[in-house]
Amino acid sequence: MPEAIAAIAGRLQGKQGKGGLDKQALPGLAAAAMTAFKEGDPITLNRLYGRSQGKPLRARQQGLVDNLLPQIAVPADGPVTSAALFGDERPLHFEIGFGGGEHLAYRADLLPDHGFIGAEPFLNGVAQALTHIEDQRLGNIRLHHGDAIEVLQRVPDGALTMLYLLHPDPWPKARHAKRRMMNDGPVELFAQKLKPGGELRFGTDHAVYLRHALMVMQRHTDLFEWVVEKPSDWQLRPSGWPETRYEHKARTVYGHEVWYFRFRRR
Repeated sequence: MPEAIAAIAGRLQGKQGKGGLDKQALPGLAAAAMTAFKEGDPITLNRLYGRSQGKPLRARQQGLVDNLLPQIAVPADGPVTSAALFGDERPLHFEIGFGGGEHLAYRADLLPDHGFIGAEPFLNGVAQALTHIEDQRLGNIRLHHGDAIEVLQRVPDGALTMLYLLHPDPWPKARHAKRRMMNDGPVELFAQKLKPGGELRFGTDHAVYLRHALMVMQRHTDLFEWVVEKPSDWQLRPSGWPETRYEHKARTVYGHEVWYFRFRRR
């Protein structure tokens, strides 16, 4: 819904227009500082940022990385198709930066006849996801330890039913804004890989990133329709969207609000 995006984006820039939202509609956003535009995005930068590993893995986690991960890893080369990954034709879901894998495992358990691809550069998160996969005996997940963009580019156009980007690194400094996954290049790639009617889900607890993301999506209303009718649509977690440990910590430890967005591929 272009009008909804324009209304929020305009209000956050301090513009009062028809359909403009009160500051209370998206708490904290009206006062958030807008980051300066920096040329480039994750597509053109072609590199990963941030940590690749934290604490040493526990014995079980290391065993899963050594033994289970090779069995369910996305192949290093070739098209990333349902047939290549699962041996049949089924709806495909892709999660970028799955953290500890709670959301990925929940969705895969909820939809056992669908296929799920998760990409995560942080080894500790991959190890946690492997624990969920083994404990829940999930055979419909394939993992990539590394750059999500590299795998996503090998997915055939129009092959994805759902694409998830939940609590990505906000890169709050202006000079780092080009590292954000919600930028023009990635959004155009998302549209390319989603089938018509497919859905992009985006969640964040970072007000500056939220404003940046809405500005980006406003530029791509020809590709995506925001699935929204009322404020509760972005203020309340939709059905089938579980709370992750990261989101719980954002709420309970840091006192952040969390916002949920669904964009449908036109």
